[in-house]
Amino acid sequence: MNAAHRLFARLGFLTIWMVGSILGGVASQALAQSSWPDKPLRFVLSQPAGSGPDTIARYLGERLTKTWGQSVVIDNKPGGQNVIGAQAVARAAPDGYTFYFTTTAALVSNQFLFKSLGYDPQRDFTSVAFVANSPFGLFVKADSPLVSLQDLIAKSKANPSAISIANEGPRTFGGIIARLLNAKTQAQSNLVPYSSVGVAVQDVMGGHADAALVDLASSAQLVKQGRLRLLAVSSAKRVPSFDQVPSFSESLPGFEMVGWFALVAPTGTPAGIIDKLNAEINAFLQAPETAEHMLAIGPIATPLGSPSKLDAFLKTETEHWAQVSKEIGLLPE
Repeated sequence: MNAAHRLFARLGFLTIWMVGSILGGVASQALAQSSWPDKPLRFVLSQPAGSGPDTIARYLGERLTKTWGQSVVIDNKPGGQNVIGAQAVARAAPDGYTFYFTTTAALVSNQFLFKSLGYDPQRDFTSVAFVANSPFGLFVKADSPLVSLQDLIAKSKANPSAISIANEGPRTFGGIIARLLNAKTQAQSNLVPYSSVGVAVQDVMGGHADAALVDLASSAQLVKQGRLRLLAVSSAKRVPSFDQVPSFSESLPGFEMVGWFALVAPTGTPAGIIDKLNAEINAFLQAPETAEHMLAIGPIATPLGSPSKLDAFLKTETEHWAQVSKEIGLLPE
């Protein structure tokens, strides 16, 4: 065999070896995905135990645990306006066992609040599935003289700063909705920041604040118990569980600011695992008992479909928040 023949033979052997290695790797990866999950999963949240997102995540986790026979561990990492939890998942191994049960803040609004996040909302995560919309509500004490959104706006315009609206702060979701309400109505409600939703709501029930603008899930039960009155919801349409309560858009056309929950994974998580989890979550959301359970506590189960549809939704949400930030003069710090 001459030198040329030996060279071609060697190249042929190397080619066969490389193809075999690639196919072996693909087969190994497919086998790993077919047996997934074979150990507990971890859902990281940026909110504390007992919060609205935590309640929904645990409900979803219970369903997946029953389906797969593997526990879903809820890992609460509150603090830093969602930054701590988001960073933890962005740095996690993309092995299909760590996911981020995220809200609007971490993937969208934080881009307009902070100059530096320590993670990239677009680069560091891959979409899995949309879970639910979570409208915010404008709440007053059950016996408050304020009986409608129009009533609150009119009284605020007539007597600037006489009406106080409790919220979690000017750079939180509820605080931003309150700022947008003032901007769109040219009212001058006094926006009072609180350390938590619970404290804000307690002050409203105690008569120390006129209203609270907080997520619907956190206070829906208090409305049903007759301790709070819900004046309006921030979704474009009325919420089925409170169909007698108007939306902001009925008085202010185009006004829509809705929180939401979604599941994402560290970038690099195998596509087969993403698709399998996406299909299971969408089946869960389409079950009548899921919709009924969620509505009882506030959120609206919303099966959006494929991961690519969640990608498109996140793009639209980012554009919406860019517009809102400009309207209220919100600048990153």
